[in-house]
Amino acid sequence: MPDQLSKINLDHVPQHIAIIMDGNGRWAKQKGMPRLLGHRSGVKSVREVTEAAAEIGVKYLTLYAFSTENWNRPPAEVTALMTLLVETIKGEIRDLNKNKVRLQAIGDIEALPAATYKALMDGIEQTKNNDRITLVLALNYSAKWEILRATRLIAEQAQKGLLKAEDISESTFESALSTHGIPDPELLIRTSGETRISNFLLWQIAYAELYFTPVFWPDFGRKELHEAILNYQRRERRFGLTSEQVS
Repeated sequence: MPDQLSKINLDHVPQHIAIIMDGNGRWAKQKGMPRLLGHRSGVKSVREVTEAAAEIGVKYLTLYAFSTENWNRPPAEVTALMTLLVETIKGEIRDLNKNKVRLQAIGDIEALPAATYKALMDGIEQTKNNDRITLVLALNYSAKWEILRATRLIAEQAQKGLLKAEDISESTFESALSTHGIPDPELLIRTSGETRISNFLLWQIAYAELYFTPVFWPDFGRKELHEAILNYQRRERRFGLTSEQVS
C-alpha cells in the first residue's frame, strides 16, 4: 500500500471533488508535441483519477472538460477536442460499467455538436445504474450561464404564479441549477499552477477547500490526488464558526 494512501483517513474523504483540468497544451508544448497529444494524454489522467477517487470512497467527481469560453480556441483544436470526446466516451463505456461508474453531465449540452451530444447521452444511458461513483463532465459549461439560467427558470415560475418572491430560498435556487441532486464539492483542485476559478461552479464552491498544484493535468494521477486529499484533511473546515466551536 502506498505511503500516501495509508495516511488518508477514509472516514474523512470528501464526498465530492471538482477538478479544473488544466495544462494539457503546455504539457505537450514542453515535450515538443502537438497540443492534441496533450489532450489525449489527459484522458489517461481522467481514467486514473476516477479509479483512485472511487477506491477511497469519493462519491462524486466533477471534471471541467470544456467551458463555453473554449469555443474561442482555434477551430481545428475545438473540432479535435469534440472528436476526442466522442472517441473517449465510446471507448470507456466498458470500463465505466466494470468499475460501476455512473456518467452524468452539466452545462449547455444540447448545444454540443450532434455526434458529441449523442455519444454523451448514450454514455449516460448505458451507465445510469452504476452506483460506486458518479463522474460528472462539465461540458459547454459556464457558471455564469448556469446562474442566469436558474434565475430565468425561477422568474418563469413567478410569472406563472407558481412561486412568490418571498418564498425564494437557497434551496429554491439550487433546485434550478444543473447540479440539482448533487452535493456541493468539498474540495476543488486546479492543475498547472494557475490560481483562478475560471467560471466554474461559482455557487457550489462557496465553502469548498481550494487546492492549486503546479502539476500539469497529464501528469496528475493517483499519487497527486492522494496528496490533494491529505492536504484537505489537514485543514479545519469552520463554515463561519470559530476553531473552538468546531473542535
